Amino acid sequence: MKTGYFVYILECADGSLYTGYTTNIEERVKTHNSGKGAKYTKGRLPVKLVYSEQFADKSSALSREWHIKHKMTRKDKLELIKHAPV
Repeated sequence: MKTGYFVYILECADGSLYTGYTTNIEERVKTHNSGKGAKYTKGRLPVKLVYSEQFADKSSALSREWHIKHKMTRKDKLELIKHAPV
């Protein structure tokens, strides 16, 4: 079980990408797939974990999440996913 501070990217059933933060990846993906995760993913089920990155502290993880969500294009995100293990 992966626990700590994580940023993750999910691929939704419609091919869109969702980025989030969690302290437990497995549970968070289960929550998303149960329809109780985020409003965005609720109508795009099922979701699949395609990227995760671990951080030493919450602040760093939230900063990275913000950067991915607001500064990276879809193309950038796909490159990130392509070159990093889940």
